[in-house]
Amino acid sequence: MTGADPTITVLLADDQAMIRQALSALLQLEPDIAVVGQAGDVAETVRRVREIRPEVVLLDVQMPSPDVAGADGIDACAAIMAEVPSTRVIILTTFGRPGYLRRAMEAGAVGYMVKDAPAEQLVEGIRRVHQGLRVVDPTLAAASLSIGASPLTSRELEVLVAASSGASTSAIAGGLFLSEGTVRNHLSSAMGKLGAGTRAEAVRIATDNGWLG
Repeated sequence: MTGADPTITVLLADDQAMIRQALSALLQLEPDIAVVGQAGDVAETVRRVREIRPEVVLLDVQMPSPDVAGADGIDACAAIMAEVPSTRVIILTTFGRPGYLRRAMEAGAVGYMVKDAPAEQLVEGIRRVHQGLRVVDPTLAAASLSIGASPLTSRELEVLVAASSGASTSAIAGGLFLSEGTVRNHLSSAMGKLGAGTRAEAVRIATDNGWLG
């Protein structure tokens, strides 16, 4: 590489500082990649992208969100696409869940890679999305096609999210401004669609498929 060669600017978004530092050290070894910023939560990620306008963002799914309860890295991706659509987002996560992949693509991500992929695949993935291509873990892509979209309605998902904390039916009803009977109906419907015997099993299935976010 010469000084005239283009440099790909990258922002790292992960709530674990050690992972960000390791990724930064790895990527800085590449002559055509420059890490220009880091972020540790959803709001900071969106703000930093707005300020720096990196060409590529490596974005974790399970990011904390002190400003918006329940928001995650995929929500950050959607916000980035709305504000800085020229940025290319690669979701980089330990969670190889097909539902996450589908949500990420719908939010505008152009890449989805798991953290245990070889380093050279990550570097090549950055270069590919910078060129306008997509990079998706092939195993997850196949799994995503096989399970399809979430069969749950938005209200059923909302009730399951509330149930995932172990809240009682009355507590869920109070929190969502629903009657207890309505909550039970939504939980029963979700369990039936997922083939679950209990609400805890329904939560587990939906979480494993990435449908609960």
